[in-house]
Amino acid sequence: MDVLKTLEGLWQDSGFGNFFAEGGWKYIVMILVACVLLYLGIKKKFEPLLLVGIAFGCLLANLPGAGLYHPELWDEFLREGGEFYHSYGHILTHGGLLDILYIGVKSGVYPCLIFIGVGAMTDFGPLIANPKTFFLGAAAQFGVFFAFFGAILLGFTGNQAAAIGIIGGADGPTAILTSTLLAPELLGAIAIAAYSYMALIPMIQPPIMKLLTTEKERSVKMEQLREVSKTEKIVFPIVVAAFVILLLPSTAPLIGSLMFGNLLKETGVTERLSDTAQNALMNIVTLFLGISVGATTVASRFLNPQTLYIILLGLIAFCFSTVGGLLIGKLMYKLSGGKINPLIGSAGVSAVPMAARVSQMVGQKANPSNFLLMHAMGPNVAGVIGSAIAAGFLIKVFG
Repeated sequence: MDVLKTLEGLWQDSGFGNFFAEGGWKYIVMILVACVLLYLGIKKKFEPLLLVGIAFGCLLANLPGAGLYHPELWDEFLREGGEFYHSYGHILTHGGLLDILYIGVKSGVYPCLIFIGVGAMTDFGPLIANPKTFFLGAAAQFGVFFAFFGAILLGFTGNQAAAIGIIGGADGPTAILTSTLLAPELLGAIAIAAYSYMALIPMIQPPIMKLLTTEKERSVKMEQLREVSKTEKIVFPIVVAAFVILLLPSTAPLIGSLMFGNLLKETGVTERLSDTAQNALMNIVTLFLGISVGATTVASRFLNPQTLYIILLGLIAFCFSTVGGLLIGKLMYKLSGGKINPLIGSAGVSAVPMAARVSQMVGQKANPSNFLLMHAMGPNVAGVIGSAIAAGFLIKVFG
C-alpha cells in the first residue's frame, strides 16, 4: 500500500497528472501550438531567428509543473496599489527562469537593444538620396490606425487596440515594446501575429500590388539614385534623433536606439561597436527576447476569442499598410509624370529588407530589366522610422 501511495503521489506531483485535471486539455492544445510554430520556423523558415525562440518559450511555459513562468506574479506587478506594484525584486525572489528573462521585455530593454542592432545594419542612403520616399513610409502606417479602429469596434480597450494596431507597422520589436507597455496580457498573441505575417509578406503583398497597379505602372524603370556623401550619412541619424524626439518625446527609446546604432555604422571610427551591435548583441538579445515573449502564451491567457481577433486584425493591418503605401505610390507616379514606380510604396512597411525585395520581385516580373531594390529601400527604412513614430504617438496617448 505504501508503494501504491508513493506512486500515486509521484503521479499527482508530475506534470503528466495535470493533463488529466480540469482544464488540462488547454496545456495539450498550447503544446501543439508550440509544435506548429516550431515547424513553421524550422521547416518553412518563417522568421526563424525569433519564431523558434517564441515557440520554445511557449512550449516551456505550458509544461505543467515546470514553474518557469508565473503570470500571477506579473498580475501583482501590474496591480496598482498592490504590495508588489512594479516590484522587480518580488519577481526576482519568487519568479522562475522565464519570469526573470521577461524583465528585459517588460522594462523595454530588449526591443531597444534590438533597435541598436537594426540601426547598425540599416543603410539610410536610399532615403537620403530620395527623401520623397519618406511619405511612402508614413503612408504605410495607415494599417496601424485602420486596425486600431477595427479593434475598438470589436470591444478591445483603447490600450489594447493601440497595441494590436501596431502590428501593421511590420516591426516586431516595436510591436513587442508597444504591447508590453500598453497591453501586456496580449503580448504573446501580438508577437506571434506580427512575426508570422512579416514572414508571409512575399505571399500577402504581391496580390494586393497587382490588384492596385497596372502593368504599365509596374513596368516603370526609375533613374539611378545619386551617391550620398559620408557626411550626409553621419549627420542624418543625429538630426533625425533630435528632431523626432523633440517633436514626440515618447519615441525616444526606439528612435534614439535606432539612430545610435546607425551612427555607429556610419562614423567609420566605431567598427568594433557596430560589428558587436549587428552580430553578438543582436544574437544574444534575440535569444532572450524570443523565449521570454513565448513564455507569455500560457494556456489560461492565450486560448480565448481575443487571440483569434488579434490574428485577424493583424492580417488586416498588414494588408491596409500595403494599400496605404501603394496608393501614395500611385499618386507620386502621377505627380512625377510616370517617373516613380508605385510598387516601391508597398515597401513602406518596415520589414527590412524583405518588403523591398518583394517590390523588386513584382517589378521585375513586369519588366525583366527593372531594378527597384535600392529605390524600394528608401520607403522601407522610412517605414522603420514611421512605425517607431506611430508607436510613440500611441504610447503617448494611451500610456
